[in-house]
Amino acid sequence: MNSRERFLGMLHYSGYDRPPTRHYGTPEINALLMERLGARSHLDLLDLVGDDFRSVGPRYVGPELRTFEDGTWEGLWGERYTHYRFGDGAYPEAVGLPFADIDSAESLAAHRFPQADWYDYSTIKEECEAARDHVVCIEGAGTPDFINGIARCRGVEQVMIDLATEDPIYLALMRQRFEFFHEKIRRCLVAAEGLIDVVCFGEDLGNQNGPNLSPRTYDKLFAPYMLELFALAHRHGAVTMMHSCGSVRRFIPRLIDLGLDILDVVQVDAAEMNIRDLHREFHKKVAFCGSVSVQTTLPFGTVEDVVREVELRKELFREGGMIIAATHDIQVGTPIENILAMYAAIGSLEPSCATS
Repeated sequence: MNSRERFLGMLHYSGYDRPPTRHYGTPEINALLMERLGARSHLDLLDLVGDDFRSVGPRYVGPELRTFEDGTWEGLWGERYTHYRFGDGAYPEAVGLPFADIDSAESLAAHRFPQADWYDYSTIKEECEAARDHVVCIEGAGTPDFINGIARCRGVEQVMIDLATEDPIYLALMRQRFEFFHEKIRRCLVAAEGLIDVVCFGEDLGNQNGPNLSPRTYDKLFAPYMLELFALAHRHGAVTMMHSCGSVRRFIPRLIDLGLDILDVVQVDAAEMNIRDLHREFHKKVAFCGSVSVQTTLPFGTVEDVVREVELRKELFREGGMIIAATHDIQVGTPIENILAMYAAIGSLEPSCATS
């Protein structure tokens, strides 16, 4: 089977030669894996670990996104980022919040928002054709990302208040993000002429202990937008995958109703996210991607622990319904042997590579 055939077998519960997988790793982990496996590029690394997915997208041709003298850089929505270091790793964190001091929705009119016209879609079909043996994806966890995406421009605490109060500024920013991503996705799908398999979305609806917002708030503020975005993907023959960290069990039935096909990344260490329980309740209703913990099993378990977790998923989802992968980007400090053991147990990596 090639990757696309394997994915369709997973999706339709018709079986596969092995479960599909997708690689999630921080730049530091990817560099270590490339050195260990002798990969010459990131694409070479994906081939070696057996990642079944390939991302395509339009080329950015919009206004220059600036880098400043202090080393910070500008994001698409006018926010500014810096690299926040933690030990041997680093993450980009927002330090300039353009909407933090906005006092009315009307004042947003002076802000320059991104436009779908800022992208060139002319190479999309060619990229899809080059990846035709793989699962071809567009977008990702930042689409539309109404919570994190706006928090990076307005502040996390303020967004939590916005959700509780249904602040008009926040609602206007949600609308701006929806309109931008809807049109960008639409143009990608039209340009690809049916060759895109998956449209990826993201919204961190949960934290370690429970939901970040009430189901009522989600249904009122988020669901109408996601219904339209999921329907857009389906009209063009693509399936929907949505990233959400944390405890999201209470949202899954509603997400299925809205048109979600695959839930990613299934953070099994969060409350109500036990993989056996999720299988029992939602098998053949929605597929899952992820579920091998970057909090416990991969960083702190043994190789045997990793293999045991993979084998459990292979048994539970032996007909389909599971893309076995990490529950987030694999973090700095995770033993390389555990990562390679995961892919070898999935069957996507040659066993000799895991022990060499």
